[in-house]
Amino acid sequence: MSGDEEWFDDEAGPVVRPYAVTGGRTRPSNRTLDLVALVSTSPQGRAIATTLEPEQRAIAVLCQRLQSVVEISARLNLPVGVARVLVGDMLDAGLVSVHRPERTSDRPSVAIIEKVLSGLQAL
Repeated sequence: MSGDEEWFDDEAGPVVRPYAVTGGRTRPSNRTLDLVALVSTSPQGRAIATTLEPEQRAIAVLCQRLQSVVEISARLNLPVGVARVLVGDMLDAGLVSVHRPERTSDRPSVAIIEKVLSGLQAL
């Protein structure tokens, strides 16, 4: 097996890239980052978007309009865990704003679930 073959899985694609992109982390530093949280690029994120790493640049461009974390994952073809880590890093750096849905319970409202489902079906 050559060096390139051991880092590629025919069905999964490159297996090292997500690990490298997140520095090996599987959870965002901001532990309260919900999958249905809405993300928008901050003015600072817009200003430096061209200097960001490719995945973060793609998130900054995509989030010019509000996107949920799960939509970011789907639209950019990133594992949801990777999307959460990247958005968390961008939040910590002030490159995005996260708008958490208000909840009266631990469960998301039916309206939020319907919006996420509608967004996923639009893909």
